[in-house]
Amino acid sequence: MTVLFSTILTLCVLGILAAVILYFVAQKFKVEEDPRIDEVEKMLPGANCGGCGFAGCRAMAEAMVTREDISALFCPVGGAECMKKMATYLGKVAPEKEPTVATVRCGGVCSKRPRTNEYNGTKKCSMAAAFYVGETACAYGCLGYGDCVDACQFDAIKVNPETGIAEVDADKCTACGACVKACPKGIIELRKKWPKNRAVYVSCVSKDKGAVTMKACKAGCIGCGKCAKVCAFGAITVENGVAYIDSQKCKLCRKCVNECPTGAIVLKGMDPLPKEPKAPAAKPAATTEAKPAEKNESVNEQK
Repeated sequence: MTVLFSTILTLCVLGILAAVILYFVAQKFKVEEDPRIDEVEKMLPGANCGGCGFAGCRAMAEAMVTREDISALFCPVGGAECMKKMATYLGKVAPEKEPTVATVRCGGVCSKRPRTNEYNGTKKCSMAAAFYVGETACAYGCLGYGDCVDACQFDAIKVNPETGIAEVDADKCTACGACVKACPKGIIELRKKWPKNRAVYVSCVSKDKGAVTMKACKAGCIGCGKCAKVCAFGAITVENGVAYIDSQKCKLCRKCVNECPTGAIVLKGMDPLPKEPKAPAAKPAATTEAKPAEKNESVNEQK
């Protein structure tokens, strides 16, 4: 009985001693945290999507409080209003940034991009892209297995079962960039969000030569450069056999849409410009020759 009692007493003393040591260690090495971090975190949407470049809203709040210059920080979900609210609370200047929206740059719907084989592996874009080019002859198009859908926390992107292409709901999209990171083909990008969800962009990223692209997809860009020639704002460039429209330079004039021979340039939220009628071909000048009978009459009169 005495041994049991002494054992319990020893354990209690060791426990108390360990607690005292841990207390003094915690007091010595404790880190004072700015209480403003909690307040700033409350102002954030709490999505923890990582669109700001941090692991979560807490890390974003810490950066907002600790950094003197917050011009490089931006919360895509909260937007400009959220940034302005936090900056006002901290006495800092909020960065100005135009709203963007995720855009799927692939127009290879089933009717334009015929299937040449069938994939029987795991229905994940990341897995399929690691082993083969896809079920069509285009190695750059949308695989349609929905990795982007799984990555989106806002239900803003779906794969259309009829076309097999991912489609973005611009009204729901927060431009967090999760779908951009999830796409192994790199066909989703964040582009400038125009009023009324208007958009003009090249829905193709294929770097194949024109003949190869047309064989794989009838809606692919063949890099002909006609769109770049008619653009008066220098918004269109052609590199590696594919055209690209800079959304910051584009003025939505829509001239490039009518010039594209394959329809690779997508127009949304606007009607296309009326096509100018082709000028009629010039008719050859008529030549008048005297008929044989008229020639004979003129000869008789001279006689």
